[in-house]
Parts: sequence; C-alpha cells; structure tokens
Amino acid sequence: MASVNMFKFTKYSTIYYVFSGILIIASIVALFLFGLKFGIEFTGGSNMEVSFLNERPSNQDIANQISEFNLGEVIIQPVGENDAVLRFKGVDESTHNQIVSKINELSPLEEKNFQFIGPSIGNELKNKTLISIGLVLLAITLYIALAFRKVSRPVSSWKYGIASLIALFHDILIPIGVFAVLGRFYGVEITTPIVAALLTVLGFSVHDTIVIFDRIRENIQKTGVNNFSETVDLSLNQTLGRSITTTLTTLIVMVAIFFFGGVTLKWFSLALIVGITSGAYSSIFIAGPLLVTWYKKT
Repeated sequence: MASVNMFKFTKYSTIYYVFSGILIIASIVALFLFGLKFGIEFTGGSNMEVSFLNERPSNQDIANQISEFNLGEVIIQPVGENDAVLRFKGVDESTHNQIVSKINELSPLEEKNFQFIGPSIGNELKNKTLISIGLVLLAITLYIALAFRKVSRPVSSWKYGIASLIALFHDILIPIGVFAVLGRFYGVEITTPIVAALLTVLGFSVHDTIVIFDRIRENIQKTGVNNFSETVDLSLNQTLGRSITTTLTTLIVMVAIFFFGGVTLKWFSLALIVGITSGAYSSIFIAGPLLVTWYKKT
C-alpha cells in the first residue's frame, strides 16, 4: 500500500506534540500574565477619528490639549499622514463637542467619525462573543462525529471529533497568546474584526482537518484496518500538496493586506496569518497523528 517515498508523519508525533505543547503553554502563560487588551466594543468608551487639515500634532500635544476633560487613559493612534484615532472613556455629546473644539485650537481638523459604546453593551458583546466561539467549537465537534459515524474501526467516530477539537483549541490559543503579548507591549486591542478573524481561522482549520480525515476514511474502506498508522501516513501524504498550496495562496493575500492594507486591517490580517499557519500545522501534524496515538494506547 505504501510508497517507498512516503513520509512517515506518525513516526515523529512526539516531536510535534512537544513543539505544540511549548507554543500552547507559552500562549496560556502570556494570557495569564498580560491578559487581553479589549477595544471599546467590549469595554465601552468613545472612539473618535479625525483628519487634520495641516500637519498632525504629536500624540503628546493632543493628549495635553484634552487633559482637562479627565478622559482616563487616552489612546492616540496615528493613521496615514494627517489622520488620528482617539480612544477614551465614554463622554456625552456636549463633552464630545468640547473635545473637538479643543483639539481644533491646536490644529484645524475635520471629524470623520465618532462612536460611543456603553459598558453594558460592551459586556454583552463580550459574552456573546464567548458564547459564539463555544457554540462553533461544539457544532464542529458534533458534525465531525456524525460525519464519521460509519467509521468505527479501528478508532471510534467520536474520537475524530475530539481530535479535531484539540486541533481547534491549538489553533485558537496560539493567536490569542500572540495578541496578549502584542497588547501588553504594543497596545494592540482585541476588536470585532479580530474576533471575526479568529472565527474564520476555526472554519479554515476544520475544513483542512476534515479533508484529511475524509481521505483516511476512504483509505480505510479501500485497504482495511490492518495497519492504521500506515493508512494515516498515506492519507497525509496524499493531502499534503493541497494543504500547502491552499495555505500559501491564502497567506500571500494576508501578508499583502498586512503591509499595504492600512491600519484598520493590519491586526485583522495578522490574526489570520498566525491562525491559518497554526491551523495548517495542526491539521497535518496534530489531528492525524493524534488518532494513531489514541489507537495505539487502546
């Protein structure tokens, strides 16, 4: 059944587990040490985007100009040559207008956008986000378990679902760990586009995993279950080219967006870059070999 040139993926499964374990532990440690820096969509607050008609003042000058309003921590993010995004605690419309007038004294500007989100709305959105991710993971696990219900030998169908779930946790934890570090040292916030990127990563990863599992199922039906590890190796070799091609073509687009797509898309694309890379790795080196490890220990 096996070709002499077939790479023995499952032979080195311990190395894959150790490497992934290091990344997951590092991500969890970063998450506990630094936490996540949530944007105003989740915490509540004001978001104001302005465009200066002349040269943009420094961040420090802008912060000093509006210090009298007691806005708490003011985050000022330059955008392009003359624009800036300001984030601060929630204010009413009167205070908002005074802030615009005060900055206008420093340098003439045009306000492009202003958004206020109350704390209760932010907490509700955060809870709904966590529930959505949990439901997605549960639905994916149940779907795979049902899709492979007729493949009960040599590994039970529900173990395919658990293996995919472990791979998905791997794929979601690593980007979250990266953003915990970025939030601590570079002030990068978790926003709704980043959450959307993480959900996209789950879909991308499970799609790749299902393709590999489906090939394993086909090869079991063709050759039987006499040598399960060899069947998994064959299936991984057969799908490797497709996985690499799909991942690389997607990453090329995401890298282009990261460097040339502007500030609003920068962290969204980075979440996809890290997550898709992690997902491609887990589909090939974690999900399949995990089935073999499970089989050998039963």
